[in-house]
Amino acid sequence: MYPAPLVLKRLVDVEPEELRALSWSFSYFFALLCSYYIVRPMRDEMGVAGGVENLQWLFTGTFVVMLAIVPLFGWVTSRFGRRHFLPVVYLFFIANLLIFFVLFRSNVTHAWVARAFFIWASVFNLFVVSVFWSFMADLFSNRQARRLFGFIAAGGSAGAITGPLLTASLALSLGPANLLLISALCLGWALLCIYRLIAWKERVTAAAETGAMADAAADSALGGSLFAGVKLVLRSPYLLGICLLMLLFTTLATFLYFQQAQIVRDSFADPAARTAVFAGIDLAVNSLTILIQVLLTGRLVKWLGLPVTLALIPLLLGAGFLVIGFAPVLAVLVVVQVIRRAGNYAIMRPAREMLYVVLGREEKYKAKNFIDTVVYRGGDAVSAWAYDGLRLLGLSLSAIAFIAVPLAAVWAGVAYRLGKQQSVLAAQETEEKSA
Repeated sequence: MYPAPLVLKRLVDVEPEELRALSWSFSYFFALLCSYYIVRPMRDEMGVAGGVENLQWLFTGTFVVMLAIVPLFGWVTSRFGRRHFLPVVYLFFIANLLIFFVLFRSNVTHAWVARAFFIWASVFNLFVVSVFWSFMADLFSNRQARRLFGFIAAGGSAGAITGPLLTASLALSLGPANLLLISALCLGWALLCIYRLIAWKERVTAAAETGAMADAAADSALGGSLFAGVKLVLRSPYLLGICLLMLLFTTLATFLYFQQAQIVRDSFADPAARTAVFAGIDLAVNSLTILIQVLLTGRLVKWLGLPVTLALIPLLLGAGFLVIGFAPVLAVLVVVQVIRRAGNYAIMRPAREMLYVVLGREEKYKAKNFIDTVVYRGGDAVSAWAYDGLRLLGLSLSAIAFIAVPLAAVWAGVAYRLGKQQSVLAAQETEEKSA
């Protein structure tokens, strides 16, 4: 084994034998989010161009597609080991990118193509990231997750910075359609990272006396039915609590997204200007995120504990909605959106993924995927229609922002309680292993 580089050691508490896995995981998430953020500005502009008043239909369409994909994912994981089903997921989305590339190069400009791309991009983002974190929760122990997940998440932030920069610098010279090929190449790199991480895990488990048996179990099919994820969630108060956490998160994120779309629409008439604003927000969010992830995330969990760390962003967002309520203007909205998204990616998301580390493999893949996709997009769809209903009732941006404040307080309470439960489960797991 070789010692961890001094600089990396100062940034993250990594053991020498973990360095390869940390590097490949960082690279994996970098490629994944770089791929997504290349196409994200195109998605957001298509959503606004299709009419802010129609966004709830796009959110509903995304939810319906999720309902169709989750049973398919359940079938694949029931019959194939992770060495096989993980690449299948990414090959599927690479094929989708190539199909959209052909459509866009053929100058097919029908509105339904734009809507399909918006829905596809929304599904793509959630699904591949969910599978990534399932894999991370499967590879690393609870102790490792608390030390390493923040830095691994920084890989995604680096990719999320690189993606918009590539889009901004190459969109005019190459054209948006050709950028889809670069996005597909990024997913191809993610595939290589998967194989390298599986090889690392095999070497680690082979060092133990029961390594071969453990590795065989890890790479075996999960079994179960197509809807095993749903059943697992319904049987577990802990997983139901994570569902509630996700619903509150998506509700407030959707409210803020709709307010962003409305304020940006009213502030800029030019579609190019709107796209530039969205790309600027992405760049600010991801630049702030990577700084927090590298320098603070792991330390926050250590200093504050998981319960307080999980509750931190809901409390900050509640304060942000309060400010929007008093001043619903573009500058305030941008600041709150940047803080909310950066806080979610840098602190809330890594901490939320730690909730799954103490669970079994079927929960990590099937139940987690159901929560991250169907529950997430279901919350998006319901909150989108709820927001539209509040507007139809005549409520202003300020009034809706004030309604969001107590919801943020409930979200913080649920997050804190789940953090406490995770600590209890982790302690029980440690006792069982030492017995």
